[in-house]
Amino acid sequence: MFKRIWTLFKARNIEFQRDRSALGWSILFPFLIIAGFSLIFSDSPQKLYKAGILKSESGMVLAESDHLISHHLIQAIDVSNLESALGKLRHHQLDMVLSPATGRYWVNSDSPKGAVLEEILLGGVRQNSGPFTKQVVEGERIPYVEWLFPGILGMNMMFSALFGVGYVVVRYRKNGVLKRLSVTPVRPWEFLTAQILSRLFVMLATTGIVYSTCSFLYGFSCRGSLATLFTVFLAGGMAMISLGLLLAARGSSEELAGGILNLISWPMMFLSGVWFSLEGTAPWVQTLSRVFPLTHLIKGARKVMNDGAGFREAQGELVILFAMALVCLVTGSLLFQWRKD
Repeated sequence: MFKRIWTLFKARNIEFQRDRSALGWSILFPFLIIAGFSLIFSDSPQKLYKAGILKSESGMVLAESDHLISHHLIQAIDVSNLESALGKLRHHQLDMVLSPATGRYWVNSDSPKGAVLEEILLGGVRQNSGPFTKQVVEGERIPYVEWLFPGILGMNMMFSALFGVGYVVVRYRKNGVLKRLSVTPVRPWEFLTAQILSRLFVMLATTGIVYSTCSFLYGFSCRGSLATLFTVFLAGGMAMISLGLLLAARGSSEELAGGILNLISWPMMFLSGVWFSLEGTAPWVQTLSRVFPLTHLIKGARKVMNDGAGFREAQGELVILFAMALVCLVTGSLLFQWRKD
């Protein structure tokens, strides 16, 4: 049994190694995203609002607009043509258009950001006004790129797991590879186990390379235990690979398999907190996000990397991920078929 699994494991690794483009892209893709976001979100404060400032021929400027133009969260963009600026305002490319010389301003009534800028301009929001006193949160600051980093690693693992296993198994079935294996002593669960181990080995290796490279170049650090982080990636990788095998248990059409994998991967990417937090979204959205293994992988990785969590704090995510992997593997083994329908 172990010899058969080991033989399939080596064969799949050799096949992946020969595909240099897929191997290179699995390493280069997350690195390019991190590099791009590192350039966009530098150490300077992120600008949240964009105000188009209409240039005045006379050079007159109302002093009442100084606090808006100089606000550290507002990006003041010089515009020379009012009609062009209003067009950008209608398409939400600008949040406000302001003419300091004439004291006029324009906002889009469908833009929440424009309403905020209007309040700032009119003095509706003033620091230390009313019964409230400003307090600054204490603790170590986590830059956005460091918060994003675990999500990028998890997303790369998701695509590698779903398309690197699920799509490949469907291709094997269509090309007759599984039909030939069906007359050998190999059992379905042995084949699926070998696929999981092979892809898991490749995923952890590429993730380790990306993590080490980004940590060296950008100074990212893991505040928690590296052993805990490795276990989180191990559990998450097994869960997503098992999901990919479950989706490919019976299909023989590469086009259909690609559509199903995209149908799963894209909602998973947007609802798992890769790019933004789901805090404040509708309750059903947050409930739906917990169905995806990527949600628990990213949540566990951020606990370890950003908050310094250990096994005890991340045990909830680990239990869920291992349980998902077991359920998908058992179900996939029961549904698996060697030949096309």
